[in-house]
Amino acid sequence: FYVYIGMVTSAMAETGAVAGISAAAGTAADRAYATLRAAIIDGELAPGAPLAEVEQSTRLGMSRTPVREAFARLTDDGLATELGPRTLVVSTIDADDVTALFDLRRALDEQAARLAARRATPEQRERLRTLAERFGNVTSASLADDDAGRHGYYALVTEFDATIDQALGRSPHLAAAISRVRTHIARVRRLAHDDDARLVASAAEHGAIAAAIADGDAERAAHATHLHLHNALTSIHAHLRRSTP
Repeated sequence: FYVYIGMVTSAMAETGAVAGISAAAGTAADRAYATLRAAIIDGELAPGAPLAEVEQSTRLGMSRTPVREAFARLTDDGLATELGPRTLVVSTIDADDVTALFDLRRALDEQAARLAARRATPEQRERLRTLAERFGNVTSASLADDDAGRHGYYALVTEFDATIDQALGRSPHLAAAISRVRTHIARVRRLAHDDDARLVASAAEHGAIAAAIADGDAERAAHATHLHLHNALTSIHAHLRRSTP
């Protein structure tokens, strides 16, 4: 896939993704987009897989118009790539793409951690302390009780992300840019085949970030975020090297 830094800026005004089509078609387009997006992120649609209107409209049980709209949104997200006038494929991914993504993520997430530490309300700080405790309870044994996709663990991460987003209430553009990057992070995570040992370590790192923000320590929060991103990038590169023929 490609990390379109310029496109991240355009996401700040991304409020009318299905403008110009009827309400009924918009609903179908939203369903098509959500289904195809999830299939790409989960790896069901692999990098390089063709995206054909006829095939996908049949699979989704809808007309080609909403599927075409979904394809446009996936392309805008950087999840699909046009190889020609009528050739669309799932965007590929390589080590350089991952590095570029994390360069952007580091700038965004470290600043978000600083601002959240300064701006979080008492209620948000208490929620982050609770999240830090819950991350501390993540073990190999607890992950074994989760489903194969580790959706329980990722739900905890999503709750953590949402709390930080709420603390960034006065920085909607930053929150919008981070949201877009998370789409690609989720996809990279799946393609890198997360292992439980890394998830346990990642939970501890998330807990450190949550605790620092809860304590109002902006630089400690930024440093903890930097360490987490460094470790995550190192782990993903290692997985990609092992999976490359």
